[in-house]
Amino acid sequence: MTVRDPRFDVLFEPVKIGPVVARNRFYQVPHCNGMGHRAPEALAAMREVKAQGGWAVVCTEEVEIHPSSDLTPYVELRLWDDTDIPSLALTAAKIHKHGSLAGIELVHNGPHVANRSTREAPLGPSARPVEWVEPTQTRRMDKADIANFRRWHRAAIRRSIQAGYDIVYVYAGHGMTLLQYFLSANSNDRTDEYGGSIQNRSRLLRELLEDAREEADGKAAVACRLCVDELSGPPGLERGEIEEVVGTLSEHPDLWDFQLGPWSSDSSTARFEPEGFQESYVRGLKQLTTKPVVGVGRFTSPDEMLRQITSGVLDMIGAARPSIADPFLPLKIEEGRLDEIRECIGCNICVSGDNLVAPIRCTQNPTMGEEWRRGWHPETGRPTTKSAKVLVVGAGPAGLEAATGLGKRGFEVVLLEATRELGGRANREATLPGLATWRRVVDYRVTQIDKLANVQYHLQSPTTAEDALNFGFDHIAVATGATWRSDGVGRWHARPIPIAPEAQVLTPDDLLDGTRPVGDHVVIFDDDHYYLGGVLAELLVSEGHSVQIVTPEPLVSAWTVNTLEQPKIHKRLAKIGVGLRTQQVLIAVGEGSIDLAHAVTEATETIQCNAVVMVTGRTPNDQLVTELRLAKEGWADAGLRSANAIGDAWLPSTIASAVWLGHRFSRELEEDPEHVYFRREQVGASTALSEP
Repeated sequence: MTVRDPRFDVLFEPVKIGPVVARNRFYQVPHCNGMGHRAPEALAAMREVKAQGGWAVVCTEEVEIHPSSDLTPYVELRLWDDTDIPSLALTAAKIHKHGSLAGIELVHNGPHVANRSTREAPLGPSARPVEWVEPTQTRRMDKADIANFRRWHRAAIRRSIQAGYDIVYVYAGHGMTLLQYFLSANSNDRTDEYGGSIQNRSRLLRELLEDAREEADGKAAVACRLCVDELSGPPGLERGEIEEVVGTLSEHPDLWDFQLGPWSSDSSTARFEPEGFQESYVRGLKQLTTKPVVGVGRFTSPDEMLRQITSGVLDMIGAARPSIADPFLPLKIEEGRLDEIRECIGCNICVSGDNLVAPIRCTQNPTMGEEWRRGWHPETGRPTTKSAKVLVVGAGPAGLEAATGLGKRGFEVVLLEATRELGGRANREATLPGLATWRRVVDYRVTQIDKLANVQYHLQSPTTAEDALNFGFDHIAVATGATWRSDGVGRWHARPIPIAPEAQVLTPDDLLDGTRPVGDHVVIFDDDHYYLGGVLAELLVSEGHSVQIVTPEPLVSAWTVNTLEQPKIHKRLAKIGVGLRTQQVLIAVGEGSIDLAHAVTEATETIQCNAVVMVTGRTPNDQLVTELRLAKEGWADAGLRSANAIGDAWLPSTIASAVWLGHRFSRELEEDPEHVYFRREQVGASTALSEP
C-alpha cells in the first residue's frame, strides 16, 4: 500500500476558519458549472464527489440573493427566498456526508446583470449602462437601496445557515459583483460617504462583513472573496488600495479568498499563463491579517502547492479547475498516488459549459457533470462479469480513454496504433504554441494503461478489416480520428470551392506532419473558430512567414469567447503581426492569389498570397468500421459481436468530446440496457434508480 510522502504532511494539517475547522488545506473555491438552480440533484452529486475526493472545503458557485441580481440566461444558484433552501440544503448535506465543510458564495451582481427574467431595475453605485450589451442602465442606489441590499444579504446568510452551510461569503471580486463596483473608482463616482476615497468606497464592504459576522453569530464562518487587482490600471483597483482595504478590514472575515482581475484573468488558460501565475499579485497580503488566506493558481503540482504554503503566500490551496479535472486530487496526494492525478490542462472547456448554459464538462475528466444523470464516478465503474476481449484501433484521446476504462473494468484489451507513438491529435497538437499541457491527456492515460496487465498496446500496427476479423475479438472500437478537409467545405461552404490546380493548399494535418508553405505570404481560412487557426498562425509567424487569418465571423477564433480567451488571442495575434480579416469568406483559390467576399455585404476582392491553410471541416476516418459492417456475414465465424467508431472517427469535435466518447464506450460495453440511463430533473419525478 502506498503512503503519503512526509514532505506533504503540511498540506494535511487542519485549518481553523472562525468557528469551524477544515480537515486539511485543500479548498475547492466557488466555481460555476452550467447546472445551478436548474439541476440541483446533478449539482449536489458533483460537489459530493469533490468532498469524497478529499477537498476539506467545497463551495457552491455564486448564489443570487435577490431578483434584482438575475443572471438570466445564465444558470447559477438562487437564494431569493425560503423556497430555495431545500435544493441548497441538498448540496450541503452531500458535502457533509464525507466530512467536508460546505461554503456558499452569496452574490449580488449589480451592474453586471440586466435582470432579463425578473425585469427588476439593475442596481449600482452610479447611473451607467449595464456591463452586458443591453439597452438599459443601472439605477444609482440611494440610501434606501443600500439598506435593502444589506437586508437581503443578511437574510441570505440566515437562509444559508438554515440550509446547513459552514462558510458564508461576502463576495467582492471577478468584476461582476455589486461590492466590487462600489470598491472601484472606475465604476464608483459617488460623492457621498460611499464614494471618493478608498475608505469611503470600501464602506459597504465593511458594513456587509460586520452584518455577516453578527448574523452568523458563531454558527458559520465568514469568508471575503476579494479582487486584488482589476488589471485595468487607474482608476481601477490596484495593489496599493487593496493593501489598505485588507489592512483596515484584516480581522473582519474569518478567511480571505483572494482572486485576480476579471474571471478571464483569474481563470486564464495555460496558453497564456503558467501554473501559479497569480502569486506575484497575492504575495504579501497574508502578512496583513491573522486570518487564513486562500488563493488559486491552477495548481496541479503537489510540490508547487507545498511551496505556496511553506513560503507564506497562502494558508490553503484553492482550486476550481484542478478539482474539476481530478476531484480526488487531495486523496491521491495523501495516499502517495501522485502518478494517478489527472492534471488540469488549462483549456477552459469547463468554463464553456457555464457560458453556453450547458452542464460542465472537462477534457481530462469525462465524468464531470455526469455523476448524477449517468451515474458515472471518476474513480470507479461497474466491473465486467464477462470475459470478452476488445480490440481498440487507434491510440488518440478516444482510444486511450476507451482502453483505460475497459481495462479498469476487467476486459482483456489490445490497443493498436498505426504510428510510432501514442496520443493521436492530443500528442500532435501539444507541439503547437501554448498547448504543451495538452500532452497531459496522453501522459495520464498511458501511465494508467501501463499499470493494467490486461491491456496491451502495439505501435506501428496498421489494421485492416481482414486483420481485425482474424484476431478473434468479441468487440472492436475504431478510434482512428478524422482528417481535415482541403476543399473549403465547412460551416460556410456546403460544397467545395474553386481551387486552381497549381494552388498551394494545406491543412492543419499537413502542418502537424511537418509540411510547410513554400513562400512567405500565407492565408489561414478559419471556418472552425476555435483555437487551431490562431495557434497555427503563431507557429507560422514564429517560422518567418507573413500570415493573415480570414474568418467569416466578426471575431477571430470566435468560439473562444466561451473559454475566456478571445480578446487575448486577438491581442497576441495582432501583436505578432498577423493580419486579421473578420467577416470575410474565402470563395476561390488561384495560383498566387485568393478571392474573398464580405460575409454581409458580399463585396469581393482579390489578395495575393503564396499558400492557403484550410481550417474548415473534418472527415471521420471511419473506413475500417464501414468495411467491418460490410463483412457482417463473417462476424459469427470470427466471434465478433460489435464494431463501433468512437471519438473523432464517430463525431469530429473537441478533444474533450473524443475523451468523453471513449469513456462512454468503456462504461456501456456489455452493460444491461436497463443500467444505461440518462436521468433528467423533473418536478415530482422519482430519482430512485439503481446504481450503475
